[in-house]
Amino acid sequence: MDLKSKLRHVMNFPKEGIDFIDITTVLQDAEAFSQCIDQLKVKVQAAGDFDLIVGPESRGFIFGTPLAYSLNKGFIPVRKKGKLPYKTIQAEYLLEYGSDILEMHEDAIKPGQKVVIVDDLLATGGTTQSSIKLVEMLGGKVAGIVYLIELSFLNGRERLKDYRVESLVKF
Repeated sequence: MDLKSKLRHVMNFPKEGIDFIDITTVLQDAEAFSQCIDQLKVKVQAAGDFDLIVGPESRGFIFGTPLAYSLNKGFIPVRKKGKLPYKTIQAEYLLEYGSDILEMHEDAIKPGQKVVIVDDLLATGGTTQSSIKLVEMLGGKVAGIVYLIELSFLNGRERLKDYRVESLVKF
């Protein structure tokens, strides 16, 4: 299935000049969503042996949790500041249109555990770099990073060149 053809473009969202790629068209199509998860699963498994899947808020949750379930792995949410109930560590990140802070529970990853980071989109790589920082602050190792979509023209892959990066759809 051509997942690229299932995605919707919303121009000038969330601000002027941004071409937002909407994944809800994939999510609402049962066959497309199933194919998406199956294809992501192959990419995640290619990272080799790992212990956990890490998913940044919020769309990383959508793809990371079914993958964790199907691979019998734990899932670690990375959330925006103030959203997690227990003690956290944090990292600031820049987006192509702003900045924010991500947090992870301080006991989410044990030293030496290997993780695969799963998210919907690689743009500039800022969100992923913050997720990597959080994983590594806790002594974890990033075995791979997997995305549904990659915006190649923003060169996010270059910022992540020290890690195994996979994506299903490239623009």
